[in-house]
Amino acid sequence: MFLHIVEACLLTAGSAYLLGSLLFGVLVSKIMYKDDVRQHGSGNAGMTNVLRTYGKLPAVLTTIGDVGKSVVAVKLGQFIFDSLLSGTGADFQPLLQPICGAYLAAIFCMLGHSKPVFFGLRGGKGVLVGAGAALATEPIACLVLLVIFLVEVAITHIVSLGSIIIAALYPVLTLCYWLWKGTDAASLVFITVCCVLMGTYVIWLHRSNIQRIRDGKEYRFGQKHKSN
Repeated sequence: MFLHIVEACLLTAGSAYLLGSLLFGVLVSKIMYKDDVRQHGSGNAGMTNVLRTYGKLPAVLTTIGDVGKSVVAVKLGQFIFDSLLSGTGADFQPLLQPICGAYLAAIFCMLGHSKPVFFGLRGGKGVLVGAGAALATEPIACLVLLVIFLVEVAITHIVSLGSIIIAALYPVLTLCYWLWKGTDAASLVFITVCCVLMGTYVIWLHRSNIQRIRDGKEYRFGQKHKSN
């Protein structure tokens, strides 16, 4: 059983990391503008920087791509865990439920997005990747987080603050969701640890934004961007 778990984890982590390394912000900027969005604004490959630099259509395409790759990675991780850990006999009770593969995939998809092997380890901050993972695994929690995010942005116009808030709330809502679903203890611990790691990682990637928020210098949505 231990070898099956190791195999499932390695396959899930590797495939999710490679999918995460597909940076749609960079791909969109290169295909549409023969440019690299990372050379502008914040230097990130995320949707917010694409929106500031190129406008709404490229930002929408980036959102679809980054959310989509996360959904694919999560579903693939769940399939791998289901295939390798649930098919060894009628009397076999897997230690971890297949959904655990989805959350492991989410972590490594986020890691690939922030440190992409295909783009010189310079990527984005993983918020849309987390959103895609939440959408694929717990749509109710995803909807709650989306509402919180939209309300925060409507009030403060600071996108990064909304991202930080939902990153902090994500593990809490996920824990509540899977407790409500009656998930077994081992899987619940695994899922919660994964979500805490993801939330912490997103907040850590926003550390420069946190400092700018403290200094009152953070970019506000709709504010005209100053070129470097």
